[in-house]
Amino acid sequence: MRPALSSLLPLAFVCTAPAYAGPLELGEVQVRTEQSSELDMARAALDEVPGASNLIDLNRVENGRTASNTDVLAYQPGIYAQSAGNDGAKVSVRGSGLNRAPSAHGSGLYVLFDGLPLTGPGGTPYELFEPLWLSRAEVLRGANGFERGSLALGGSINYVTHTGYDAPALQVRYEAGSYGYQKRQISSGQVLGDLDYYVALTDSDTDGYQDHTRGSSKGFVANVGYRFSPQLETRFYMRYRETDNQLAGRVTKDQIKHHPRSANPVYVTGDYTRPQPGSTWLGNKTTMYLDDDSQLEVGLVYHDYPMDLHEGPNRLKVAYTDVSGTLNYKRRDTLFGLESKTTLGLRSTKHLPNSGASEYVRLPRGNTAGYAPGSKIRDFSYQGSDTVLQASNDLELIPDLWLTTGMALIYTRRESDVSYPDSGGKVSQHDWDYAPRVGLRYEFNPHLQVYGNLSRSVEPPHPWSMIWGSPTRFPSGSGPATGQQSTPVALHNQTATTLELGTRGESWIGQWDLAWYYSAIRHELLSVETQAATADQVAIVGEANASPTVHQGVEAGLSSLLWEGRAAGKVSLRQAYTFSDFRYRDDERFGDNRLPGIPQHYYQAEVRYDHPQGFYAGLNTQVASRMAVDYANSYYASSYRLLGATLGYASPKQDWQTWLDLRNLTGERYAATVTPGYDDKGLDAARSTPGEGMGAYVGVSYSFR
Repeated sequence: MRPALSSLLPLAFVCTAPAYAGPLELGEVQVRTEQSSELDMARAALDEVPGASNLIDLNRVENGRTASNTDVLAYQPGIYAQSAGNDGAKVSVRGSGLNRAPSAHGSGLYVLFDGLPLTGPGGTPYELFEPLWLSRAEVLRGANGFERGSLALGGSINYVTHTGYDAPALQVRYEAGSYGYQKRQISSGQVLGDLDYYVALTDSDTDGYQDHTRGSSKGFVANVGYRFSPQLETRFYMRYRETDNQLAGRVTKDQIKHHPRSANPVYVTGDYTRPQPGSTWLGNKTTMYLDDDSQLEVGLVYHDYPMDLHEGPNRLKVAYTDVSGTLNYKRRDTLFGLESKTTLGLRSTKHLPNSGASEYVRLPRGNTAGYAPGSKIRDFSYQGSDTVLQASNDLELIPDLWLTTGMALIYTRRESDVSYPDSGGKVSQHDWDYAPRVGLRYEFNPHLQVYGNLSRSVEPPHPWSMIWGSPTRFPSGSGPATGQQSTPVALHNQTATTLELGTRGESWIGQWDLAWYYSAIRHELLSVETQAATADQVAIVGEANASPTVHQGVEAGLSSLLWEGRAAGKVSLRQAYTFSDFRYRDDERFGDNRLPGIPQHYYQAEVRYDHPQGFYAGLNTQVASRMAVDYANSYYASSYRLLGATLGYASPKQDWQTWLDLRNLTGERYAATVTPGYDDKGLDAARSTPGEGMGAYVGVSYSFR
């Protein structure tokens, strides 16, 4: 049962402080385990934000298969998460990154690991994400990610790793199931005096639901924390992971209906693959408690994520390296006799000079005929940086009525340069922008809170999108570069002004979260497939700024206790509904057409029985309306309804667990994601990625505590 809002609010300002440290606020002392205390304090901090949020406890997620981000973000209002093939997932919040490279570089969300940046100027690569490494995930939807340094339309997601305080001394876990799926993990976490650690080794394999979607991964995570004194603590983090995935490409609606496991023939013939040779993320976060009312947090991150893309007749080797620094100062004061909480933050992420790409001839056919494999086609560099300075304040105007104000300044640099075979051209953009925010929240009683906010968001383009969206090509006679994009294009920052109203709380119907938002967007960054993949050419997905668009919607979540017996257990129901109305605003070509890529209605629910001795069983469903696959709205992917079930046992001693997870019991054939075209004129083009078919998965874990 979620604690009352009023009992947790006094703890919000100290959500990152250890239990022994001097508190930043006075409040009622409550005795909890370390893990439940962390969850309660995280919830309290989210409840102090005048806007919508999600708190995801991974203990609940691990009651079934934990293959990817889609499993983590299930049953969450306001979040659309679907598999884009293998590890990749299309994650969209309020239409963020609606059609922008859904798998390789997630867009529109600011993602953090343990409060430190993962997202950089090049986007958010997925290969370092492993669900089993997490204890919880915190989602601040829309402009509510302000204090995390997020100015993106979709907000922020903070994935929090286990530490020695919430992990068993030794745990082994094994999952297996349909389509050759297997996952193995061994982990350990302990507290040794003032030092604690967590370490895990994980690997997985799958043959994939579609043909030509075999995938594998292996990775390592570790963190070590040390408390020097009640006033000073530090923690070092490391993530390393490799992935190797075959690509099946996109297929037609007819293929999904009649041959759902078939791949795009071009991708099979060309053996399209995406091996990620190994990504590394290193970080440190040091917290100083200056006094009972203030703290300073300093963070530093090094992120190296190369790519080796074997797609079509060419091979693209990409080098990315980012460095990030963060500085956050929090203070509690009295202002004009009113309680005041102030946060000052600085974050900066910068590509290092080696960030760029080289393209080579992979197969001696098509437009590369006559050139030996290994011949260089193009060299281009990607450079970028994001620097955000933000200040915010929470002021209690009258008891239980809080005014939130904030202002962020953002400086972005984007450079894209084609330097081989000739200097095809260079684009260099340096922009200043701003993002103000004002909000109100009022707690009527311990079980009812209402809120509202008006905010501005800013999202710059990725440097790589400036060249891949270019219509300018190298002329005939340019060797293997003939016909390739030669001159980058300039793109504007995407900006949005958003009004949000909502409520959350608890009553006889359960715990609820309800939000409505309206975003007026300028220069929305949208992608369109301008050239389908062929034997001679990789698919070209260009990105451009759209005419004015509108995103509006309703996000509703409800968790209800349906029945409870002291010795017989309980029956509960959790539901999440997201209504998304994304459209042009009087566009010259498309009028008020809906934007493709997201269903207008998306509903998820699970009814579950839990026995006091640890047995549990549940039925779940997922329902989505049809979605457009082109900007002209001339063709739609079908609506779908999925049914699943879970059955498991979790020992009351918390030492072992086993489960059976059944998915898509009716064998529904549907499109999980689409890559939109401009105007398909009502034709069934190959734009869809099929959702997973009927499957069964089992798992077991054992912990030595």
